[in-house]
Amino acid sequence: MTRHPGHPLLQAIPPELGFYVTRPHPCSYLVEREATTMFVDPAAPMSTSLYSALAEFGFRRSGGHVYRPSCSQCNACLPARVPVHLFKLDRSQRRAWQRNRDLTAHPVRSVYREEHFRLYERYIAARHAGGGMDVQEPEQYREFLTSSWCDTWFVEFHAGGRLVAVSVMDRLLQGLSAVYTFYDPSEEKRSLGVFAVMWLVEEARRLHLPWVYLGYLIRECPKMAYKERYRPLEIFSAGRWQRTSPHAPRETGGL
Repeated sequence: MTRHPGHPLLQAIPPELGFYVTRPHPCSYLVEREATTMFVDPAAPMSTSLYSALAEFGFRRSGGHVYRPSCSQCNACLPARVPVHLFKLDRSQRRAWQRNRDLTAHPVRSVYREEHFRLYERYIAARHAGGGMDVQEPEQYREFLTSSWCDTWFVEFHAGGRLVAVSVMDRLLQGLSAVYTFYDPSEEKRSLGVFAVMWLVEEARRLHLPWVYLGYLIRECPKMAYKERYRPLEIFSAGRWQRTSPHAPRETGGL
């Protein structure tokens, strides 16, 4: 990993921080491809400031583990972020925003709530059954979404007092990072995944934070290609963040 010492966040990365790369394994997103993953040393002390610096190099977290794809023969997974001050809704996103004007948002700390877990179970069973995110126990759910060191919030969205969606976000020093969004499958027409991203952008704007990190854009994977619909978008490629083409098609989608 090439460090850029002029970036103020990068002072949080100790020069002795270790990184490990896995053996090749089946790719979770692209059929018949192998993947390798770079992990930050799990024994190293992690903090919001260190994670914020690593996010500048395209790292994400899963539970308490911080990682980045590191495939020698493939560069399909592109870290993506939205510049908050430049973001503009397109027509379909504006419609999704209007459809959900009745919702109330309530951010809560990442303390386990049975209601959240049951909603997650229903969402995964309806949308991603057998996709690797199925959980049998609350502990598996916590291990996926939370960590002991990150400033994580669960944003509850209610309609008439009923919980319809939860968006999990990490607060970084320079922005908000979308971890995962799950919602009531019967509310699919609301486009709650789209709404959750737009809410994060508005929340980052309210907090005077410049970026919303969306994870990895994978153009060849329909479930991960939707991120290109949030414009303008920046991707981390060739060691730097750069703006995507403004002429790519914009459609509707969700997390």
